[in-house]
Amino acid sequence: MKEHRLEVADVFREHENDFFERWGAVLAPHQKKSFEAICNCRTAALGGHVDQCDQCGHTAISYNSCRDRNCPKCQAMARAKWLTQREAELLPVD
Repeated sequence: MKEHRLEVADVFREHENDFFERWGAVLAPHQKKSFEAICNCRTAALGGHVDQCDQCGHTAISYNSCRDRNCPKCQAMARAKWLTQREAELLPVD
């Protein structure tokens, strides 16, 4: 079994009450929406589906993504692609 790596969503969920108690009054609605989306991303809260291998029958549960533009999980591939494109623009110098 893989060890769970700490994620932004874990920190958000752990400190949600304290954060909103202190900053909730000054957050814009879209910021609150992003906070909630990041907390719920790839969890049962957004639903999911069961994937099954046609060959061996192994099954795995996959939870739905939030697709929020601020979510580090959802935007990881876009960020990696962007970085690769920027690296390709660099001059080959030390």
